[in-house]
Amino acid sequence: MEPFDELLRGVRADEAGVRRAEVAGPLAMSGGLTLYAVAAGEIDVQGETASAGDVVVTQGALTVTGQAEVISGTYDVMGVVARRLTAVLPPALVVKGSDECAQFYGSVGTGGPPVVADRLLDWLMVCALREWFDREHGTGWLAALGDEVVGPVLRAMHAEPARAWTLALLAKEAGVARTTLAGRFARLVGAPPLTYLTEWRMSVAADLLADPAATVASVARRVGYADAFGFSAAFKRVHGFSPSECRSRCAATA
Repeated sequence: MEPFDELLRGVRADEAGVRRAEVAGPLAMSGGLTLYAVAAGEIDVQGETASAGDVVVTQGALTVTGQAEVISGTYDVMGVVARRLTAVLPPALVVKGSDECAQFYGSVGTGGPPVVADRLLDWLMVCALREWFDREHGTGWLAALGDEVVGPVLRAMHAEPARAWTLALLAKEAGVARTTLAGRFARLVGAPPLTYLTEWRMSVAADLLADPAATVASVARRVGYADAFGFSAAFKRVHGFSPSECRSRCAATA
């Protein structure tokens, strides 16, 4: 599975509060990852106009203005999967739609089971992010996937997170010297290769811990750690909470 597809696999709303609302004038936004599907009218987001049929995805504090009817919902960005996604997204992005899209948004009601609205939000979010990525090619590691040196190294890490990677082995994957890889990787991705590898392993581990049948020790082995103690220390250093706490959080939101 391609890393971007893996990233989108984790996009899942859970009681996201999908609602129909009117935007009239300025509207201050803060907090989570939020999607707006514009059913009618227009809104301005950081100098870009979203018209009927368009989708806007925002994160963090910002202000949108306009006169519009929108369908919106907000994701919980506390989860590690969501954090991995938001790290590569800009504060706001606009994906162009069509009149047919606007008609579809306009037909969406506020009634019905919340799970149906959540799945609709997921579908809109995945389509919007896929379109945005195809257009902009992302930032950070997503953009670096296209680099002739860094791309093969990222794919190798993602494909085999449990392998005992060293800088020398990664440089061999890229076909360059270790110093060349280290400098280019840090410049394009924003972190040294082995630091990124640890963060990726811990993101994979967080997903694996969502399975109640998986033990901490088994997850540790699947991401390249021989013992649970060293894995737990690395996990807490990256995420700020222990594997056991991660499992409790997953169970609380299941």
